[in-house]
Amino acid sequence: MTAKILQRAAIALLGTIAIPALAGAQEAPLTIGMSTTPTTIDPHEDSSAPNNATSRHIWSSLINRTGTSGNEPELATEWKPVDDTHWEFKLRDGVKFHDGSAFDAEDVVASLLRARDKPSQGFASYTRNISNVAAKDPMTVVVETSVPDPLLLNSVSRIRIISSDCKDASVQDFDNGKCAVGTGPYSFVSYQPGSALKLKRNDDYFAGASHWSDVTLRFLPDDGARLASLLSNEIDLIESLPADGMSRVESSDNLQIINGQSSRLVYMGMDVSRDVSPFVKATDGSALEKNPLKDEKVRRALLMSINREAIVERVMQKNGTVADQFVAEGYAGHSDAVEKVPYDPEQAKALLAEAGYPDGFSVTLHGPSGRYVKDAEVLQAVGQMFTRIGIRSQVEVLPWSMYSEKYSDGAYSIFLGSWGVNTGETTNPAVALVATRNEEKGTGRYNGGGVSDPKIDETLAKASSTLDEAARTPLLEDLSTETFNNLWLLPMHYENVVLGAKKSVTYTPRGDKYTLAYEVKPAQ
Repeated sequence: MTAKILQRAAIALLGTIAIPALAGAQEAPLTIGMSTTPTTIDPHEDSSAPNNATSRHIWSSLINRTGTSGNEPELATEWKPVDDTHWEFKLRDGVKFHDGSAFDAEDVVASLLRARDKPSQGFASYTRNISNVAAKDPMTVVVETSVPDPLLLNSVSRIRIISSDCKDASVQDFDNGKCAVGTGPYSFVSYQPGSALKLKRNDDYFAGASHWSDVTLRFLPDDGARLASLLSNEIDLIESLPADGMSRVESSDNLQIINGQSSRLVYMGMDVSRDVSPFVKATDGSALEKNPLKDEKVRRALLMSINREAIVERVMQKNGTVADQFVAEGYAGHSDAVEKVPYDPEQAKALLAEAGYPDGFSVTLHGPSGRYVKDAEVLQAVGQMFTRIGIRSQVEVLPWSMYSEKYSDGAYSIFLGSWGVNTGETTNPAVALVATRNEEKGTGRYNGGGVSDPKIDETLAKASSTLDEAARTPLLEDLSTETFNNLWLLPMHYENVVLGAKKSVTYTPRGDKYTLAYEVKPAQ
């Protein structure tokens, strides 16, 4: 490890170890209309944006990941690398769980190991390099990694710290409230799966009491229902303000639109591993002898057939930005070597013919409803564009709770996916989406297309263990180049953050698109 990196990692936060207390608490409730539904409130079961955002209200992490991808002290007040594979974390003294029990190193050890070892492997992308966690003393924890890990701080920021008493608890024990006991800004009141999570302010929260006495997170994936709840004053703030409701919000005397930029990439994934793909057929419905999606020419034809500018402009009503790779220009790993694929349906037809499919084929496209901005409508538009070049497409959309597990497990042939690149660099999406699936290594957990590219795996291994930034930067760029010049994923767009809210509240949108009640403030 270089002296520069050791020094920066060790001392960067020593002068700012205290989290400033929030402004004076109010005896006022807050209701937020969430655009997606978590699958559980067990904070270690599944790492999806809805689950992770929800869990942050009840549980804290060692490190707070800010809305601009920065690291701030939370349950850990300071940290330092001891050597290339050992990190020491000093814990915050005097923290209590909601039930009054004291927080200490035992809880951190139990939580990190539970997240690593859970059968669901939902956090494998973040725990795959953690080989051991040990308590040096009641307020000091040492995390050992199997290789030098430049993203360890980001990884532990994703993992919520539960009471060690619940380390062997079931998902049900969290969902029914038995183990929904954290150190976070709110305590559990009730949870109705698919409907709402009700919370009460933790007046003893170590960072200071929140502004809101009671918080209700209502899960409203239906755009119309979410908008109606805002317009009728039932809700203070909603996620993913529907584009067709913007004019109504703008014309209201007591409502406002809140805009921001996100790091979330939306893409089309494809089955590139199986010789016969389940939802790809000949145009007459008969079986194909081989899977056309394994051919790069076919994948290029698919992307060429998609008018991404029109989708962003018309379908999403400008609530997105066309994407060509994992991260936009200015982020670590953006590669100038990634070829931009133009909208060209005639060339797409020619490529299909070259690949041996002059008459095209048929396919069923799968995607979620209410998970991403205009997801169902985007998928319908893609299906129509595929059909125009001879790929007869049917579209099937499912609620996120039904869709999420199947797409990550590779059940579909072509599917709509997304990843919030919250680290601001490319190993994060690469290890989850295009690394070869390997449960032991924790790679490819959300690789629903079965991508297995030795160059990606080799580059990712190097980038994930290289601490020197100058040496790491070209590796990050190579991940983008290899992924998108081979079109293992078809890049669609980066989502924008658009919320609707009463003028009585203010909120600064986060790059990860999380909507956190404790960051909502009363308007001055």
